Amino acid sequence: MPSHRASAATAGALYLVTFATSFPALALKLPFLEGGGSAVAAQSAAVLEILLALACIGTAVAMHPIGRRFSPTLAPGFVASRLLEASVIVTGVLALLSLTTTRAAPDPSPAVDTALVAVHDWAFLIGPGFMAPVNALILGTLLFRHRLVPRVIPLLGLVGAPVLAASSLGQLFGVVDPLSPIAAVAALPVALWELSVGVWLVARGVRAGDPRGGADGA
Repeated sequence: MPSHRASAATAGALYLVTFATSFPALALKLPFLEGGGSAVAAQSAAVLEILLALACIGTAVAMHPIGRRFSPTLAPGFVASRLLEASVIVTGVLALLSLTTTRAAPDPSPAVDTALVAVHDWAFLIGPGFMAPVNALILGTLLFRHRLVPRVIPLLGLVGAPVLAASSLGQLFGVVDPLSPIAAVAALPVALWELSVGVWLVARGVRAGDPRGGADGA
């Protein structure tokens, strides 16, 4: 689909932006959330996460012209899920920035501090923890069903999505530590999916695909 080459490249580049911003942001903000670190590092993390949220939306918008050719259901569903993920990420950013303000106050409140950290942590779990698997399932299904990229790439997302969702559910109920090796391993397949689909879309775009691949007219 030559007419969609630019859209695919844009989506791929934005996927790489999400990959490049999320991990540095986590490294910058984690010490501050744990009571140490610097406000400047936390604010830098907030900037990266704002870029992350915008890139999340951008990937869905850029992929929409391609997706709607094959699936009138999955394409808008991907846009909606990415918008929701971005909204939750921004909620976490607001909590983080509010924390830098309250800690700089003459008489900071431990209760407010705890509450803001909790809001951030829950936003982080609901956003990347639960919405990332939803996104992987929607886009992975679209790409796999219609053979728009080599099938091994969406398989990473389709296999990794339930694994990450299960880990996030464990964190929700306090069974899995968010910073444990189990949580890190559970997040790896989806991270590799986002990296690989980004690289492929930038380098090669999408194939012509098979419009008969789905049951929804896609």
